[in-house]
Amino acid sequence: MPLPGPPTALETAEYLFNHVFRYYGLPEDIVSDRGLQFTSRVWRAFFKCLGVTISLFPGLPPPNQGQTERKIQEIGRFLRTFCHSHQESWSQFLGWAEYAQNSLRQSTTGLNPFQCVLGYQPPLFPRGGEPSDVPAVDYWFRESERVWGETHRQLQRALRRRRSTADLRRSQAPAYQPGQKVWLSTRDIKLRLPWPGVAEEPPLPLLVDDGTAYLVKEILDSRRRGGRLEYLVDWEGYSPEERSWVPRNDILDPSLLEDFHTSHPS
Repeated sequence: MPLPGPPTALETAEYLFNHVFRYYGLPEDIVSDRGLQFTSRVWRAFFKCLGVTISLFPGLPPPNQGQTERKIQEIGRFLRTFCHSHQESWSQFLGWAEYAQNSLRQSTTGLNPFQCVLGYQPPLFPRGGEPSDVPAVDYWFRESERVWGETHRQLQRALRRRRSTADLRRSQAPAYQPGQKVWLSTRDIKLRLPWPGVAEEPPLPLLVDDGTAYLVKEILDSRRRGGRLEYLVDWEGYSPEERSWVPRNDILDPSLLEDFHTSHPS
C-alpha cells in the first residue's frame, strides 16, 4: 500500500483491516517488531477490541529475525531503485511489482508465495501480446510489462547479492553439547538507552502495589459515563493519539484532579 509517510498506529491498524483482513479474515495473533506503532496503546486497544493478541519480536537486528526481515530488506532495496527511476508513476504500477514478487520461487521452499498461500500459481504476465488499437490501454500494458520485467531482474539481483554477502560471513558452526557453558554477547540485545538523534521508545509503566501505572502529563476533559466520572488523559511520553478516558478511581494523584477542577469549575 503506497503511503505518503510513516502511518500512525491507528492508520496502520485501519490499513490492515481495510486491505488485509477483509480478504483473509481476522487473525488470532499479530507478530511484529517493536516499532512505535506496534508498542502503542492505540494499537493494543484496537486489537483487544477485535480479540486479536499481540506478539512482539525482541529487539534483534534483521539477520536474527528470520525470513520475514530478510524479505523486507530485499523488497526495500528493490523499491528504492524502482521508485527512483519512476518517481512520477511508481505507485500506479506497484501492483505488478507485487504480482511479480509473489510469482518468484523461493529457494527455501521451492515454491513461490502464490503457491504457498493459494495452492497454485495464477497466470503470469502475458508477454509479447498484440498491441491494442486504444492508445491508453496500449500504454498501460507496455508500462506494466516493463515493470514486470524490471521487478524480476531487481529481485533476482537482490537474491544473488544476499547469497554472496551471507557466504562471506559464514563459518563452520561450533558443535555445542547440552549443558555446556557459553558466553552470551550483548550485541544483539536491545538496551533502552537514550541515544542522541534516535527516537526514544515510550516510557515503561511504573510499578505500584496494585500493578502498573503511567505518568499523566495533563487531564484535558471530564465526562460522566454509566453513572461514573471519567477523565481524558494526555500521557507523559506518548503522542496525542494515545489519549484515553480513564475512570476517576484510576487516577492515583489527587492533585491532578484538584488542578483540573480548579481550572474547569463548570
